[in-house]
Amino acid sequence: MTKKIALVTGGSRGIGAATAQLLAQQGIQVVINYQKNQLAAEQITDSIIAQGYQAIAIQADVSQEEQVVELFKQIDVLDGKLTMLVNNAGILMQQSPVSELTAERINKILSNNVTSYFLCCREAIKRMSPNNGGQGGAIVNVSSAASRLGAPNEYVDYAASKGAIDSLTKGLSLEVAAENIRVNSVRPGFIYTEMHADGGEANRVERVKENIPMKRGGQPIEVAQAITWLLSEQASYVTGSHIELAGGK
Repeated sequence: MTKKIALVTGGSRGIGAATAQLLAQQGIQVVINYQKNQLAAEQITDSIIAQGYQAIAIQADVSQEEQVVELFKQIDVLDGKLTMLVNNAGILMQQSPVSELTAERINKILSNNVTSYFLCCREAIKRMSPNNGGQGGAIVNVSSAASRLGAPNEYVDYAASKGAIDSLTKGLSLEVAAENIRVNSVRPGFIYTEMHADGGEANRVERVKENIPMKRGGQPIEVAQAITWLLSEQASYVTGSHIELAGGK
């Protein structure tokens, strides 16, 4: 059988790293994409290899079209077929009300959190579609509960970027359903990851957890388990769907 390859963007930490490890344990060759943190990406890769599984780390800024094209060219030479894509790379910036946002910040959020997903979906579909000799596949977009909640006074720009991902997920799922390509998303809520520090409040989950119905934040592995299920044959009749992972929020 042709080996399955999964690309996980932003795979060096948090949800991406947990997902890469779970996929590798299922015998899938994992490509861990990272932008800057080479050390973290190599640590995850080495950990997977030490367990007897297959992984490779590839650097690329997936908000840049030419780098996305090059990333997928590097995947093309691997022994196997790309059948899975996890769009996870994204950024969060300092907490701010909309009244203080700049065009530079808004555009940076959108290029990193939206353009990157579109570009990676485009290249993945070219390889997965039977129209191009592919065998079909599955795409999971990491959205956020913020797309529903709006993140007022903190990250409305981030929330809006994730709203765009919800629309991408639905629209693309309908475009490629007949090509044996499934497209779904997960909407994590308050998860214990390093991303909160990027927004200037590393302990944000601890501050808000009492407002969550389950009275706790989530762990990256809990999101990763939903992602890997959506990619699996167990979810073979699921497309255009969103899984909420927000503790009831």
